[in-house]
Amino acid sequence: MTTQIRSTTVIGIVRNGQAALGSDGQVTFGNTVMKGNAKKVRKLYNGNVIAGFAGSTSDALTLFEKFEAKLEEFRGNMPRAAVELGKEWRLDKYLRRLEAMLAVVSRENAYLLSGNGDVIEPEHGIIAIGSGGPYADAAARAFMKNDSMSAKQIVEESLKIAGEICIYTNTNLTIEELT
Repeated sequence: MTTQIRSTTVIGIVRNGQAALGSDGQVTFGNTVMKGNAKKVRKLYNGNVIAGFAGSTSDALTLFEKFEAKLEEFRGNMPRAAVELGKEWRLDKYLRRLEAMLAVVSRENAYLLSGNGDVIEPEHGIIAIGSGGPYADAAARAFMKNDSMSAKQIVEESLKIAGEICIYTNTNLTIEELT
């Protein structure tokens, strides 16, 4: 069972050969807001993959590094890199203790890499993690019915809605896109 992470919102959309992934900027420590403008999303592998995290910052940075190394090892093959990181995560006694989740997208795929070493590909091209993830996911599902909205627009509007509902999410957004 995955530990519930009570922090942030990260959402990614893969749509029509485009992808976008964004997050809010709030960092909490317990029930206190420590920072409002953190960047939890970044491009990897020569700008062809975007990753974002929810959970412990130091743990997430470790996972960013491990995932980026797997992307390099498998020459940008994101599905293979995700599966191999999942295997390593499950087998390594130190990685198993990391309290973070990664959402990763390319123009073709989206994956959730969980704290248990799970690799999950979402059904509708929407990946959402963090405490505001369910709100952003619900909003994105509705926005996906609008053919005129880009992946980036859906991410932005979904994050705004999550920021209005989730106390662990603000509306200081960072969004990266692949077109």
